Amino acid sequence: MTIQFNCPNCDSVIGFDEKYSGKRAQCTTCGQRLIIPSKSNEKAKKIKPQKELSEPIPGFYRAVFIDSWKSFTLTSQENVIGLVFITIVVCFKFFVSRMNYSVAIQGKWLVMEFYFPFGWVLRAASWGILFWYYTEMIYSTAFDQENLPEIILGGFYGFVWKIVKSLYTIFIMLLVVGLPYLIAALILRKIEVEWPVLMYILMFTGLFLFPMAVLTAAVGKDLTLLRPDYFLVTIFRAFMPYIVTVLFLVAAVLIQRQTSQYAGQRPALAAGCLLMNFAVQIVLLITMRSIGLFHRHYSCCLPW
Repeated sequence: MTIQFNCPNCDSVIGFDEKYSGKRAQCTTCGQRLIIPSKSNEKAKKIKPQKELSEPIPGFYRAVFIDSWKSFTLTSQENVIGLVFITIVVCFKFFVSRMNYSVAIQGKWLVMEFYFPFGWVLRAASWGILFWYYTEMIYSTAFDQENLPEIILGGFYGFVWKIVKSLYTIFIMLLVVGLPYLIAALILRKIEVEWPVLMYILMFTGLFLFPMAVLTAAVGKDLTLLRPDYFLVTIFRAFMPYIVTVLFLVAAVLIQRQTSQYAGQRPALAAGCLLMNFAVQIVLLITMRSIGLFHRHYSCCLPW
């Protein structure tokens, strides 16, 4: 049986199976967090964010380096389902990446070849759904939830919408943090000059700002807040804790550069490649949790 109700923020019609009654959910239209009511047409309860703090909460480093491992324990249903979900997506991404095909049609005077990059599309979709789950983890961690977030996909169309929205958000974030790099690359190409040191500096600057962009998108839920001045103000106010999130992200990027997807390798080599892909996700889980913890402990440093 389906429970139908209106979003308490934007009044959009929302439907969930009755087994999700009392669970947390999110309106796909406006992003409002709410509690699913017990019957149809009942008013859903809003989940309000924490009130702004006047000073940081202590214990950030312990929460990141010690308590983060609780997310990998099978002590709760949410953790089990979350880890199984990540495992399935990673395996799917690993095995479908090579599914790119081309078809050649022989004509009388020429040969026409069509390329179908199914593997790349499915790989991008896998990263999109993983990013959606990571933003859910950041949000739930930011507001005191210790377990992995619940997985509520909202049916086929909701699942597709989450992928599209996540990929669009990633594109905007990369555009914001990587804009100086893109501008410099275009200018240097125009004047036919190579400044590799400058390009590396701009690339690492974008990587340095990326955790703040992810935090803004996951918790602020407003892409207009992706402003470099907002990033720099927060980083200046809580520099050392922020460096922790950056170091975890750098570690994930370095491991990701060493990974490869399935391409017909021998079973032993393929298993090693798959384990490397899982290693990336473990580091990313800790990275995203540290970003959520950064908001939980240092939300007073945020200008928005």
